Amino acid sequence: MPELYFKGKEYVYNHHLTVPYRPLIPDAKKSIGAEPENLIIHGDNLHALKALLPRYAGKVDCIFIDPPYNTGNENWNYNDNVNSPMMKEWLDGNPVNKEDMLRHDKWCCLMYPRLKLLHELLSEDGSFWMTLDDNEIHRARMVLDEVFGDECFIACVVWQKRTSPEARLKLGAAHDYVLVYSRRVNGTKLKKLGLSDEQVEQFSNPDNDPRGGWVSTDMTAQGYRSNQMYRINTPSGKSYAPPPGRCWSLIKSEYLRLHDEGRIWFGVKGNARPRIKTFLDESEGVSAWTWWTNTEAGDNQESKKEVNRILGPDTPFDYPKPVRLLTRILDLATASDSLILDSFAGSATTAHAVLAKNAKDSGNRHFILVECEDYADKLTAGRVRRVINGYKYQGTQKEELLRESITWSKFSKDGQHQKILDQVQSIENLEATRFDAIKKSIKDGELIVTGEKNITKKVDGLGGGFTYCTLGDPLDLDKILSGKSLPDYASIGAWLFHTATGEPLDPKKTKEKQWYLGSSAAFHVWLVYKPELDFLKSRDAALTLSLAEKIAKKKDKRHLVFAPSRFVPNKMLLPLGVEYAPLPFALYRFEKD
Repeated sequence: MPELYFKGKEYVYNHHLTVPYRPLIPDAKKSIGAEPENLIIHGDNLHALKALLPRYAGKVDCIFIDPPYNTGNENWNYNDNVNSPMMKEWLDGNPVNKEDMLRHDKWCCLMYPRLKLLHELLSEDGSFWMTLDDNEIHRARMVLDEVFGDECFIACVVWQKRTSPEARLKLGAAHDYVLVYSRRVNGTKLKKLGLSDEQVEQFSNPDNDPRGGWVSTDMTAQGYRSNQMYRINTPSGKSYAPPPGRCWSLIKSEYLRLHDEGRIWFGVKGNARPRIKTFLDESEGVSAWTWWTNTEAGDNQESKKEVNRILGPDTPFDYPKPVRLLTRILDLATASDSLILDSFAGSATTAHAVLAKNAKDSGNRHFILVECEDYADKLTAGRVRRVINGYKYQGTQKEELLRESITWSKFSKDGQHQKILDQVQSIENLEATRFDAIKKSIKDGELIVTGEKNITKKVDGLGGGFTYCTLGDPLDLDKILSGKSLPDYASIGAWLFHTATGEPLDPKKTKEKQWYLGSSAAFHVWLVYKPELDFLKSRDAALTLSLAEKIAKKKDKRHLVFAPSRFVPNKMLLPLGVEYAPLPFALYRFEKD
């Protein structure tokens, strides 16, 4: 497979492995409700993704990201502290703009370690979705082919983001791309989309079938298959063979079964080429394709109005993604209990779509958002709070008062233009008390007069909750050894469990009072620990024979015990199926400062 080379690649190729583990620190004041499964994390998304690994590795069902497009106008920063003089020089070259001749290399260096960690978080049956435009789409494809494997590429969706051309450009971009990858080959089974109202209207029942409305589909297929080349007689006696270059889509026995069940349609007169009947109540929906129009998935204008309505007009989001785009992805890629991750959260459209989807179908989907910017609390989490609780917004109610065709011949008639102006003036005089503003415009040869009234609307909340988190200090070995930074049981336990087993820890199975962390495929894992230096220096923190014998009562797997020390030799532990793993060896030897 061809490989993409970019400057700095050798330094970031395994950078995700050197990123320190930082625990998540919940902030109850900024959270809503007791909902630990929904997370909004404020912090560098590379560190946040590393922090999620101990609990969520291989558990995320759907990842959506909307990273910097690297247009040259975004002024994004390259901030990764990669241990290389060249990369450190890049930190002094921020922000990245059009004058930066290495901006494409920097973008690839930014994305590579993040994509590595996202790949680790994605479940075996999960799917990855990323929006981009023409600036980086070709480089992104090659990077993703390396990280996910080119055989895991599913599709490149073209999404219509605009409905009118940009006047300043000779050839304005009307679309963005959505790249879709799976975690493993053939591992993702995308769902069909539900039928729209227009599609439902296509179902009819011309033969009064008691099973209800139906549509008919072609019963032929391209190519030649000998067992699908037979003649079919219609009720009227007319006989049909497959058209040239095609065969029937069914073998004869399957055709006869459907015929006996009344699922073959020969037309109103019974003499048409056979078609297969599909009933409305049996329809699984329609398969998606790679062209998504704005009528199906929204557009930038729609999304900007959504954000302004919820957060007000003064936000930094120039091109947020519409809820309908994310809803379409959720329809295709998630079940009612899926976990969805967005590590470039921005305006929190992903969380909004998840909450709306749950409210619609009583689902139990959960989201994890990561946002590094300072607006994470006020805007990212702020939007989610308002969507959960409901909000008021100022809207404009419009009423068309006049629509008049305007042509030159009509307008140039003697006195005609004055009559039109007088008519508009009369409308303004009569309707001024009913509206806050009277707007006039000419579009497509028509004069349109519209009355506008400012109104306040209340949008009901969707319900739900989330836990707002920041990133704690890295679990630094030197600080642990000196007692300066002793993480809580859950944080160090998740880190140790994932490091030792390569699997995520399920916190629901942890029993801290019994020193039990959880179970992996190979081990029951135990941790004797309290974030107290006096305890860690005491005899109570040691693995004793009595504790080992108690642990060994679970016979289905071997046992891995983390503890600062032990009072029993290996020759006595191993027959019990217990292995000892020392915590930092000098942990209990140091005095508090």
